[in-house]
Amino acid sequence: MINIKKSAADKIVDVFLYLILAGIIFITLYPFWTQVVISLDGAGADSAAYSSGFIWLPTQLTFESYKLAFKFDALWTGYWNTIIRTALGVILSIFFTAITAYPLAKKDLPFNRSFTSMILFTMLFAGGTIPSYLLIKELNMLDTIWSLVIPGMIGAFNVLIMRNFFRSIPEELEESARVDGAGYLRIFTQIVIPLSKPVLATIALWVGVGHWNAWFDSMIYISDPNKQVLQIVLRKIIIQNNMADINSVIQNIGKTTEFSGRQLQATVVMFSIIPMLVVYPFIQKYFVKGVMIGAIKG
Repeated sequence: MINIKKSAADKIVDVFLYLILAGIIFITLYPFWTQVVISLDGAGADSAAYSSGFIWLPTQLTFESYKLAFKFDALWTGYWNTIIRTALGVILSIFFTAITAYPLAKKDLPFNRSFTSMILFTMLFAGGTIPSYLLIKELNMLDTIWSLVIPGMIGAFNVLIMRNFFRSIPEELEESARVDGAGYLRIFTQIVIPLSKPVLATIALWVGVGHWNAWFDSMIYISDPNKQVLQIVLRKIIIQNNMADINSVIQNIGKTTEFSGRQLQATVVMFSIIPMLVVYPFIQKYFVKGVMIGAIKG
């Protein structure tokens, strides 16, 4: 390895960049850490965690608010609906995005440019909220999981990223398989898809996070409380400050003095964040490769 001696100016620039990165990391992680501390602080309304200063550690460590959250039925109903929505949305989105992108990756596809232009058109113009609602209503999809999954099933940007990744796969692999008698379907399922794990994982992460955090479509398409997703439950608790359901749980277990509203809000927020924190490390190793190749090639 060649050691390049840095000048004083280079070292100053390095220090400056490290300080900027440290600042970005702090700004990114501090709100998350704040919610962790508040959710674990058992000092109630007297805790320093509720003052306007910086929060570093809980005054009295307790997990009582997490035990309470396990008894909050609305939270788990929203959790289950969100898991179903996310799993179904990711599977369908990956499938339909892949079968849309693969033909477009073939330069000899007739009207390839026209099809691509039609897909690009959807990135610039959308139908709007009211026409979309009327369409969902006419299709009898109100109050169903399909109203949350189908409208965003195929994203134009995701199709282009996946198309470019497919184009990066050497054509010689497909030609040799075709010589051996393989058809397009077999080439697609046994050669292209196994080689496309990075872009599939990347699209799955984007779509999964999008479905996990989505709430607006559920608010306008779903009226049944038992079919609402987790983010709607969080919205009621945090933005609308509707603590009626949680307060009823607190009264039922007879611990009215041990919890504050903000502590319970922080606990519920943590419950919504944890699944993404668990999933992301398993996909992160594919993420950079999938984005870079999909964005550059083609």
